[in-house]
Amino acid sequence: MVRLAVLGAGAVGRSVIDLAGEYGHSVTAVADSESAAVDPDGLDAERLLDRKASEGLVGPDDPEAALSAAYDVLVEATPTTLGDAEPGFTHAKRTLEADRHVVLANKGPVAERYGELRDLESESAGSVRFEATVGGAIPALSTLEDLGAGHVTAVRGVLNGTANFILTRMAAEGLDYEHVLAEAQDLGVAEADPSFDVNGTDAALKCVIVANVLGGRFSLADAEVSGIEGIPGSALELAAEDGRTVRLIGEATRESVRVGPRLVPENGTLAVTGTRNIVQIETTHAGRLNISGRGAGGPETASAVLADVGRLTR
Repeated sequence: MVRLAVLGAGAVGRSVIDLAGEYGHSVTAVADSESAAVDPDGLDAERLLDRKASEGLVGPDDPEAALSAAYDVLVEATPTTLGDAEPGFTHAKRTLEADRHVVLANKGPVAERYGELRDLESESAGSVRFEATVGGAIPALSTLEDLGAGHVTAVRGVLNGTANFILTRMAAEGLDYEHVLAEAQDLGVAEADPSFDVNGTDAALKCVIVANVLGGRFSLADAEVSGIEGIPGSALELAAEDGRTVRLIGEATRESVRVGPRLVPENGTLAVTGTRNIVQIETTHAGRLNISGRGAGGPETASAVLADVGRLTR
């Protein structure tokens, strides 16, 4: 049984706590931004999640107690931050310096401080994995690892479900951007502040991570990014007349990262609908590979986190 410490009690963190037992793991520490719960014999997931829902806290302790607890793998599921990627980077750093493993759902450390993270890993008996940072449940990074980064020439795809939902609805119903954005917010598909998704930042972070895995050394500042806010409904109508549609496409190679609206064939592989994601991998020997699925969501992303835990401990 692997002992997990989970930092972050948002949708992903809560789902990891809820599902860990199904994967044969024990959660010995949990922290949110204001509190922590620690039990070396394993926390009661149902009781902890009920307390979080009713009181807004996971336990009686200070968050620092979770990092000092007994665990084998740290699951870093705090919100993604840009620039210095804190506090996620320091959480990973302290864990690796203690010769323990880190699994990241937080994109910040891998997108913004990848070189430093790998340097820390090289000096540690622990390892760092981050499947959950790209494409939710889609095994994009493990597929790149299995293929060998040197045998992959490019990766592109639809990597943000909110933007894709908006573009799909605009095309299907002939609606304008603002109308569909309001609908997406009502449905919970878009955040109250959707800028991270619709301006291309979220997709760009994922592409930066992919480019780094391929051998580049990028941060968000190196990416060429444009979003979907300025796309009029008429552009989608014109595209449809030509058998095409618009999707927010991210592209990553060892040399560059680009994200922006692109015309794609209406019935083509990249024209996934709704909140689905797709990752398209160009390889030197296996041709083009496509992996599609749910790119976000608590249980979906938690499945990628727990798959990484399994890889670390096999």
